[in-house]
Amino acid sequence: MLENGFLLWEESNQAVPFHPVIESDRVEGTAVFNQQGKQIGTIKRLLIEKVSGRVLYVDVTFGGFLGIGIHHRTVPWDKLSYDKALEGYRTEITEEQVRDAPSFYEGEGDDLVWPNRKREKELRDYWHDDPRGPF
Repeated sequence: MLENGFLLWEESNQAVPFHPVIESDRVEGTAVFNQQGKQIGTIKRLLIEKVSGRVLYVDVTFGGFLGIGIHHRTVPWDKLSYDKALEGYRTEITEEQVRDAPSFYEGEGDDLVWPNRKREKELRDYWHDDPRGPF
């Protein structure tokens, strides 16, 4: 409806727009699915480049029972895309690629420590990833 040259209201059959912004704590705990829709992990945390504020990687966890035997692997954020139907992130990465990927951290479980330059290089080499910012 137009009034004084302004569009005030218009009936529409379009769906409510998708909101592109999400809080980090809502991403953490979200499932990661392969192309077939099988869950291959869960996002534990986002790894953010300090200066730009861009998310570079996610820490994906899998395995374990009651907190024992959980494995952490690091996956490039740009390899994930949100799937509204699954209410999770879908990736072309296979379950095997995730399991074989290096972890951003040394060790598993709660004994996580920040990486050194060698580990950063291993991570970038594994994913054929160009440096997108300093760690």
